[in-house]
Amino acid sequence: RGLGVGAALVRAIEDAARAHGLTAVDLHAQTHALRFYERLGYEPYGPEFMDAGIAHRAMRRAI
Repeated sequence: RGLGVGAALVRAIEDAARAHGLTAVDLHAQTHALRFYERLGYEPYGPEFMDAGIAHRAMRRAI
């Protein structure tokens, strides 16, 4: 944590999505990680939901 590896991985995924002609990326974030994704430009939408016993929110970012 704190080394920028997570952000670099997210940016690489966004680059790959762009290369395939996509205009947005959606993800399901564990609620404790919402701020991390918000700092990368993702916005939460919809209600909180449980996945594998862990609270999540759907998030999206236009690319």
